[in-house]
Amino acid sequence: MEKELVELRRSRPKPPVGGDFTLSDCFYFSRRGIESIVEDEVTQRFTSEELVSWNLLTRTNNHFQYISLRLTLVYGLGIFIRYCILAPLRLTLACIGLTWLVIGTSAVGLLPNCRMKFWLSEWVHVMCYRICARGLSAAIQYHNRENKPRKGGICVANHTSPIDIVILCNDGCYAMVGQVHGGLMGVVQRAMVRSCPHVWFERAEMKDRHLVTRRLRDHVNDKEKLPILIFPEGTCVNNTSVMMFKKGSFEIGATIYPVAIKYDPKFGDAFWNSSKYSMVSYLLRMMTSWALVCDVWYLPAVHQQEGEDAVQFANRVKSAIARQGGLLDLQWDGGLKRAKVKESFKEQQQKQYSSMVVGDDSSGHSD
Repeated sequence: MEKELVELRRSRPKPPVGGDFTLSDCFYFSRRGIESIVEDEVTQRFTSEELVSWNLLTRTNNHFQYISLRLTLVYGLGIFIRYCILAPLRLTLACIGLTWLVIGTSAVGLLPNCRMKFWLSEWVHVMCYRICARGLSAAIQYHNRENKPRKGGICVANHTSPIDIVILCNDGCYAMVGQVHGGLMGVVQRAMVRSCPHVWFERAEMKDRHLVTRRLRDHVNDKEKLPILIFPEGTCVNNTSVMMFKKGSFEIGATIYPVAIKYDPKFGDAFWNSSKYSMVSYLLRMMTSWALVCDVWYLPAVHQQEGEDAVQFANRVKSAIARQGGLLDLQWDGGLKRAKVKESFKEQQQKQYSSMVVGDDSSGHSD
């Protein structure tokens, strides 16, 4: 703000004492307001990433236009391959993976608590997730596996879609955190928790921050339990940036294992636009895309530094993930896609401008 206002005020000499209001300042705020209406940094992160060239999928921000007979024939052949050959095979594999997850975890849950039970639980989880990944034709490249999350810690990653869980669990087993659901999802949750100590909350419990923090802290304090997998953004972002991390998981005092996930949009759009597509519709779109290609980077474990609060700790981890994944590091809360801007953000800008107008010698002045 200060740099841009100085540019606008360049033609006007600086007052000898204190600050001053200049009418040209209005142009700065008008321009910023119009820019926010046309294209802001938040809403554009919740639409599909624009591709440089068409990937022969129906997913594109522009309507399909006839270019040549050859391209039309290739596109038609692609539809036949994706919908008539790949989709049935992928759907079959996904059903097998989910069915075996329910049956396998339920059977393991009948065993008494012992080392063999935990080993079988991890084996069943990883095997089922790998079957589901095959159902998406996932091609995953894992980097720096020596930094993989260990038991008694928290794994945090940027969030693009629910498939992020399948991607990470292909290479290891994690304890999940989430709300208890009904229907098919509820059946899967109840089966999973029988064999592995996942952390599920009732709807009313999710609103109790202290209860959630206590449950998570109790889990990570047990060094025999699996690392917790958390997506601190709290919403899916289109894999071009990383938005604000919620500070809750960084207040526990546990070891944090950052993970960066980057999808290749040329083979399929992994972003789940929950306001546009239901979960079933989204999964069908993924099963009819060419493939799911992504890179996963395990970053070195980090701890909260002395004198560093939870917000600063979360921002440091977020910056490391964004830098490794080649993503933009944004300060905005992902919840702004459905909510209004907090008054505190507006007040921060107003106070900053007020201090410029009043000047540095404002200690004796009142607002």
